[in-house]
Amino acid sequence: MTEVAVLTPDPSDPSYAGQWPGVLERLGEALSLAGITVAPTPWTEHVVDASALRRFSLVLPLIVWGYHRDHDRWMQACATWADAGLTMLNPPSVLGWNSDKSYLRRLADKGIAMPATVWIDSPTQADVDAAFDRFGADLLVVKPRISGGAWKTLRLSRGDRLTDAPQGPAMIQPYLPTIETEGETSLLFFGGKLSHVVNKRPVPGEFRVQVQYGGGYTALPEPPAGALVLAKATLAALGEDLLYARIDMAPDADGRWLLMEAELIEPDFYLGSAPDKGLAFAEAVRSRLA
Repeated sequence: MTEVAVLTPDPSDPSYAGQWPGVLERLGEALSLAGITVAPTPWTEHVVDASALRRFSLVLPLIVWGYHRDHDRWMQACATWADAGLTMLNPPSVLGWNSDKSYLRRLADKGIAMPATVWIDSPTQADVDAAFDRFGADLLVVKPRISGGAWKTLRLSRGDRLTDAPQGPAMIQPYLPTIETEGETSLLFFGGKLSHVVNKRPVPGEFRVQVQYGGGYTALPEPPAGALVLAKATLAALGEDLLYARIDMAPDADGRWLLMEAELIEPDFYLGSAPDKGLAFAEAVRSRLA
């Protein structure tokens, strides 16, 4: 059996203690299908010195939850791992730039369809009021550029006061009401090949689709045609050598698919919804170990 490292959350952060072991177990079960075992190790133990990771033929940063709350140290770690020449997938360079949602701006410049966005250094009430007027919208979403799991993401109606605003660089977008009716659709790719598709919908009255907010997930037998076109265009525009990618998107009111995120760091793979229970992922990992 080949052993690979899986980076896990900071053990001093109790907020994920009840969740990540289950994710590690599912990853381990999937990788065992290809004769691979996993060794968990906190990412925070390898920020300035990567020597303890050198013994692994591959390092997978798949459960580095909470990195967005310690972003300076995260970027330091990515630089350390890159300098050490670790075999890490996705690569440390990708882990760095994908942690800041400004990559979406670069994708938009390459023609990838996404919601209209205002990019600001630190959101103020004036920024929000101007965005309402600019978009002609009645609802907006304000989110930090460095975030995860809808952390500090706000939905505002026209006339609402901006409270508990994200600190630092942020983005403002018109809210897509289709999130409530059509949900958000995720396409999972391993080794550049589509594995499976999951549709995620919020509970009534909520706009966030994550499970911690009650979101419900449904496996789709195949991706909507327009969604697959957008996902493939996104991967081509990224131009990176990726072991895994989760491309999240939603349709607008006219049915046009818009990119919400390209999750390349620690996305939930929804392996329970994969018809092969993660075999495609395991085989993609095995191919990188050959």
